[in-house]
Amino acid sequence: MARAIWSGTLSFGLVSIPVKLYPAVRRRTVRFHQLDGADHARIQQRRVSSRTGEEVPYERLVKGYELSPDRYVVITQEELDALDPRRTHQIEIEDFVDAAAIDPIYFDATYHVAPGAGGSKPYRLLMEAMRATGRAGIARVVLRTKEYMVVLRPAGESLELTTMLFADEIVDPSGLEELAAAVEAKTTKRELDVAAQLVESLATDWDPSRYRDDYRERVLDLVERKAQGEEIEVIVEPEAQPTPVPDLMSALKASLDAVRERQAPAPAKRRREPAAGRAAGRERGAPSQEPATAPKPERAAAAKPKRAAVAKPKRAVATKPKHG
Repeated sequence: MARAIWSGTLSFGLVSIPVKLYPAVRRRTVRFHQLDGADHARIQQRRVSSRTGEEVPYERLVKGYELSPDRYVVITQEELDALDPRRTHQIEIEDFVDAAAIDPIYFDATYHVAPGAGGSKPYRLLMEAMRATGRAGIARVVLRTKEYMVVLRPAGESLELTTMLFADEIVDPSGLEELAAAVEAKTTKRELDVAAQLVESLATDWDPSRYRDDYRERVLDLVERKAQGEEIEVIVEPEAQPTPVPDLMSALKASLDAVRERQAPAPAKRRREPAAGRAAGRERGAPSQEPATAPKPERAAAAKPKRAAVAKPKRAVATKPKHG
């Protein structure tokens, strides 16, 4: 059963809602330990002085902020504790903003927000009000010892709380020299039309279950095979080097044609079999004008006497009344 990592009160205006936070993400990264290659003993990390090479006991460790190489300002834990944000169990929404206006680059970690005892109705009211107005709530919360800016958004039948980065933590891409050429590049309407067709030909509905961590699955498969004693042959394939595009329009058209060919339904096999049968018949010397579905000669011969025998009695019976 999931355990709440935080419990407190969510408020907007004078309305207070008891809530709990649950992690919304479970990382599945494959982790390895460092071992001694000789006997597979675990490697221990030791705190060693760079000056003496001796191990430093934990009680002698202090925090230092580097001003310049080998020059530090030492800060004690007591000094840091005095600066810690006030540990409250309160999430107070400061502003409601247009949810679509928030750039996802600001998002960090996400948590599910569940109502506490007696908070179901105001919780539901806040969720439906934000959904109806298209607004998201901006608030602050202290998790452990750090204060975070967070955004609250309706998601399905629940609220989600996402910790956010501050504006000065976002790197401005305008300082990247490589972008200058892209900013000055010009495209033609024809190129844009073909590129848009290519994008639309690859478009589909968003379904996160379609995408899997193939690398993690291969690593876990490798671990399982080796655990069972299988000898693994390592084959390193050379990395394919990208080639420059000589003609952008030709590359776009070729890409679009390849996608269309891949997405086109394959001809049914039953429609191809008659042609194959005719070709096989010609190779065996059969007349080319004979249809592939024609009966075999022996079957046709057997059918003729049967039809004649049935026809003769009918004519004999029809003539008897005329001579009476």
